[in-house]
Amino acid sequence: MSSRQIPEEEFLAVSQKGRELLDNPLLNKGTAFPEDERLEFDLLGLLPPHVATLEEQLARTYGNYKRKENDLERYIFLVSMHDRNETLFYRLVQEHITEMLPIIYTPVVGLGCQMYSRIYRRPRGLYVSYQYRDRIDTILANASNPQVEVIVVTDGERILGLGDLGVGGIGIPVGKLALYTICAGIAPTTTLPIILDVGTNNAELLNDPLYLGWRHERVTGQEYDDFIEAFVTGVTRRFPNALLQWEDFAKRNAARLLERYRDRLCSFNDDIQGTGAVTVAGLIAASRVIGKKFKDHRIVMFGAGSSAIGISDQIVAAMIKDGATEQDARSRIWLVDSRGLVIAGRNDSEPAKQRYARPQAEIAEWKAERPEHYDLLDVVRNVAPSVLVGTSAQPGRFTEQLVREMASRVDRPVIFPLSNPTSKSEAVPEDLMKWTDARALVATGSPFPPVVAHGRSIEIGQCNNAFIFPGVGLGVVAAKARRVTQAMFVAAAEALSEFSPALSDPSDSLFPALERVREVSKAVALAVGAEAQRAGLAEQTSREELELRVDAKMWTAHYVRYKRTKADTGAA
Repeated sequence: MSSRQIPEEEFLAVSQKGRELLDNPLLNKGTAFPEDERLEFDLLGLLPPHVATLEEQLARTYGNYKRKENDLERYIFLVSMHDRNETLFYRLVQEHITEMLPIIYTPVVGLGCQMYSRIYRRPRGLYVSYQYRDRIDTILANASNPQVEVIVVTDGERILGLGDLGVGGIGIPVGKLALYTICAGIAPTTTLPIILDVGTNNAELLNDPLYLGWRHERVTGQEYDDFIEAFVTGVTRRFPNALLQWEDFAKRNAARLLERYRDRLCSFNDDIQGTGAVTVAGLIAASRVIGKKFKDHRIVMFGAGSSAIGISDQIVAAMIKDGATEQDARSRIWLVDSRGLVIAGRNDSEPAKQRYARPQAEIAEWKAERPEHYDLLDVVRNVAPSVLVGTSAQPGRFTEQLVREMASRVDRPVIFPLSNPTSKSEAVPEDLMKWTDARALVATGSPFPPVVAHGRSIEIGQCNNAFIFPGVGLGVVAAKARRVTQAMFVAAAEALSEFSPALSDPSDSLFPALERVREVSKAVALAVGAEAQRAGLAEQTSREELELRVDAKMWTAHYVRYKRTKADTGAA
């Protein structure tokens, strides 16, 4: 199946027939196979006689979806459809994107990953198990399509805010790649989800008789690094031009793997760079709403893991572009972790944290309940931040006392509780609006309903990576970029910020509606492709040619006509 958009009048050469064709989710049309194709592909009698239109299939399928009683059942229903008929799946989700995206991705995908071994239906993607570390080339050769353009890989150790889910983590690459197709039109034939099964330290999974992963404690240290090296070597050999996205790796591995392989492999880490870019886009929009220069913000980050460091690094890059020096930009970010404010010389701090550690002299005169431990409330009281971002996965940590303290010092506090899933959010928007007299500019990691305050309905923007990573991937693939850089993510953030509804109505959402995500992804792709060309990482073209290349990569879900290949019709 071609990865490009096939015009309606063209035909696709297909070799499969009969039940084999019906069992191929990339080619199956189900009841929409027309009469002539039923005859040509030996389908006669294998389907009910009525030839349905895609619209009829959508109506029937959506009706079945609405009858499901809970989110897990809805997730299973959509995953099963994905496994039967990809065209119908993508068209359905595209037409009901606001309703269904939270089901196929955050927050419900987290539950799907937790229940993976109990709701398993069919395999999807590749399972690269440590047991078969000497056969990685063989495993990669089993990919259903050799023309892979985008890979998403995880080792399942830090799934959302849920921790180590072992082989169940495969649901994340599957969900991410579905978003690549839905949001940016990356053809599903060119995507490949991969789980690196290196065991699990989740005792509940290891003791579960139905667990489908390798029943072994996690491989660590040099053995783990050697396995990753073998995997990367295999990927570069088998798919030398593919873009690889690292996803949901533990804090101790995420940043170092990105750093180790970013110059060998066209790759990025969405938890670090994608989260950073979408957050920066929201902050750029908020800055324009309140009339404040981006470089002048005072930002407190609660949580100091890979996501927080990624956001901080993107903020620094954006502030530098706004005219700040690197030193000035770093000085405007305060990191708070489980031990309180990150301070220079603290012996437990990782190198990435130390980039943002505050000097001892700065806090010498600070007031605090416990001077040896400056907690989040102490930091807010002493810093008077204009921005508060949460990536801690600690629900409810943005308390009323904390938020009221912040709101007493700034007119329009910018508060982003970003932890996923919903149960891990540092605060709920309704409380934030109540505690700030509806002055706060709020964006969240998971979707929340509008908040009614002061007689008006306030839309809550979702700081959703789906606005960034699909467009970044589209831009990289269309421009044939050789590497992914920090500057590309800054360009992506700036492109996304232009779509903020709050720019025309200050009480509106900081992020656009999901219904505009394809439009956003195209703009992001053009910005990323142009930056890749500017940096000498892609062939130079005109803006018009780049746009043509982006458009050509944007697949849409519709049925095309099939022709049986000569080999199967017996022709010479």
